[in-house]
Amino acid sequence: MAIQRYLQIHPMDNVLVALQDLAEGTTIVFEGKEFTLKQAVAAKHKFTIQPMEQDTEILMYGVLVGKLNTSLAEGELITTENLRHASEDFRMGNRKTAWTKPDVSAFKDKTFNGFHRSNGTVGTANYWLVIPLVFCENRNVLTLKAAFEEKLGYKVKANNYISEVEDLIGLYKSGADVNQILNQDLLANSTSSEQERLFKNVDGIKFLNHEMGCGGTRMDSDALCGLLAGYITHPNVAGATVLSLGCQHAQASILKAEIEKRSPGFDRPLYIFEQQKEGTEKELMQKAIKATFAGMMQANKNERKPATLDKLCIGLECGGSDGFSGISANPALGFVSDILVTLGGSVILAEFPELCGVEQELSDRCVDEPTAERFMSLMRTYNAKAEADGSGFYMNPSPGNIRDGLITDAIKSAGAAKKGGTSPVAAVIDYPELANGPGLNLLCTPGNDVESTTAEVAAGANIVLFTTGLGTPTGNPITPVIKLSTNTKTFEKMPDILDLNCGTIIEGTETIEEAAHRILDYVIEVASGEIKPKAVLLGQDDFIPWRRGVSL
Repeated sequence: MAIQRYLQIHPMDNVLVALQDLAEGTTIVFEGKEFTLKQAVAAKHKFTIQPMEQDTEILMYGVLVGKLNTSLAEGELITTENLRHASEDFRMGNRKTAWTKPDVSAFKDKTFNGFHRSNGTVGTANYWLVIPLVFCENRNVLTLKAAFEEKLGYKVKANNYISEVEDLIGLYKSGADVNQILNQDLLANSTSSEQERLFKNVDGIKFLNHEMGCGGTRMDSDALCGLLAGYITHPNVAGATVLSLGCQHAQASILKAEIEKRSPGFDRPLYIFEQQKEGTEKELMQKAIKATFAGMMQANKNERKPATLDKLCIGLECGGSDGFSGISANPALGFVSDILVTLGGSVILAEFPELCGVEQELSDRCVDEPTAERFMSLMRTYNAKAEADGSGFYMNPSPGNIRDGLITDAIKSAGAAKKGGTSPVAAVIDYPELANGPGLNLLCTPGNDVESTTAEVAAGANIVLFTTGLGTPTGNPITPVIKLSTNTKTFEKMPDILDLNCGTIIEGTETIEEAAHRILDYVIEVASGEIKPKAVLLGQDDFIPWRRGVSL
């Protein structure tokens, strides 16, 4: 079977996407006519299918993604020089909540083995948290990490590269010069021995650091308390030790109120220590050590038990996106999203700067007008603030995005939104609120990978599915992050950080539905603790709270 070389994503589109590198002069056959490419078109990039005048609207995924800066002939490459960002305005429209539910017979009786909490949620892991309320306590948190991590059997030792440094020390002592050092073939020390864990039912103890809690706005400190409350009450968390200085904006009382808001009658172990009350650092640390150890003992009493798939809350994320993201991995996640929604589960679609240009579709999909109005208001407020600070959603694409075909924010957004499938939008939530209902939830976050993932987990995501075209090691301290490659080349190049390959869709060896079923089967294994994603194995514990200023 011949491999497809180019693709029209939507019948309304007036450009094609190259699925392979296409040489200058390549004959293109489209809708019964032939033309040749005026320039070479790299895979993932776009080219015209007809002559176009300056200011012609370019459509992809059936929506406006830009306008031409100059006239183009048919078969010309679309570039940052000849295309500028443009997107349709949006307004309150009619409800378009009818959708075709996927066949879920393959999953309706499946379960995962998770950790059941008293409030009815189910965790895909069981962690103890140690967190600071303010950056002044970061050092003490790191001291606790050094005291606990290795002794309890949780220290990540894979690829620590100590042996490589020892080899170089030996070469230096033997008289090697700079060139000999640079040309030395180092064998990566990738072996790691599984440490004996004292607490068999506790997946780990996680130590979070941040640079907030004081010195910024009260709004940011309050949001930090909400974010940390989301982590403490998260179904993947058994309990927490909190270190506070005492005088900071982010007060323990605010944190407790946010915890009660998210989990009324919260009954998991929670130990809060204020250094200014305890006295010496030694007194503080000894109390924290005893409390943390006692908490781990309590956490260890919980064991994995079967849970239905409606107990899954999946965060949808993309980062290091490329021109294939919107036609392989993201639509596959959209199908997973629709399956899970049909089964009664929860899905979180975030990254509001990457929904630019598809606002009308998403607002029309909201279950009612108040929900639609909230979405539109958050989008407009966020973009207006960005523009007031000298930016805007149109500046969202990164150099890597642009290099690999996402040359306007609207192109990037139209592909990113595919992660949300076709189901109605059940709720719109603002950062750092909780997604506490079934269905598709829109969460206001920046497009920044770690800030967004951090927020999705605080909102309740007990699994995160993260698509990438360029590759990223991103993970999270308490929620397994599964990395899906949009293309086979990247997957084969970076197998140490990527879990699943969706390049099969581009190559035509797998349908979107087949890929979705494969992904969901993998999710169930991860949720049951049977497989550890690469980010977990690497100890990629990325955690960045969002300062509500401009971050795209």
